[in-house]
Amino acid sequence: MIEKGSDWYKNIWSLDIKNHSWVEDTKQQIDFIIKTLDLRKDQRILDLACGFGRHSLELSRRGFQVVGADITKDYITDAENAAKKEGLSARFILSDIRDLKFNQEFDVVLNLADGAIGYLENDSENLKIFDVIADALKPGGKHFMDLCNAEYAELHFPATSWEAGENALSLSCFEWNAEKRIMLYGGKTISYGEPLVKPEILRGDTIRLYSHEELDEILENRNMMILQTYSNYYGKPETSKELQLMVYSIKS
Repeated sequence: MIEKGSDWYKNIWSLDIKNHSWVEDTKQQIDFIIKTLDLRKDQRILDLACGFGRHSLELSRRGFQVVGADITKDYITDAENAAKKEGLSARFILSDIRDLKFNQEFDVVLNLADGAIGYLENDSENLKIFDVIADALKPGGKHFMDLCNAEYAELHFPATSWEAGENALSLSCFEWNAEKRIMLYGGKTISYGEPLVKPEILRGDTIRLYSHEELDEILENRNMMILQTYSNYYGKPETSKELQLMVYSIKS
């Protein structure tokens, strides 16, 4: 695959993402987050890089106070329309994450399905997301992120994978730039019932991946501490044999 430009994350997103197989896991993911973080209905939740709001909307359906933020206008418009249609209180903000200015306003911050972590132009820009997280949290506030594990990438990339959902087949291709610690990701979704042509996955999204050790230092520098890590939404402990890395931390 060929690396895209460093600002690839600004313009590639569309509502076609709703057809991806992993969207079907939203309810189960929220079940796990509510249980693991012991969420209460009186807590305010910030969902960073919320996409079309699938997690924010599901939390709102369950009575939680949620604010979602994303850089893609179509996603925010779709999320607002869904909330209005269902009579939900979830609020959505169209914004680059780095432009958000919250000061100890939230009990919980979420970065799910990467939550844009590692998507930005360089390491210093990527660290600004962690600044926003720490600034937004109240003392004692909780953070949960779901991202790809750098230790897995080092051991197993390049690799390809596929996942069959109820509505479509999702194909993924992964490569690894060890020097920059960047994953090159390419994906293709093939909806069932449509004429099949040979799929092409030509270019890679450049995503900076982190290890547990790196995240520990990044969070510690922002008065946050990792409490637990997982490799899936069923509570399996973190392992370098699994691509997913879920990190639950707290702000002191």
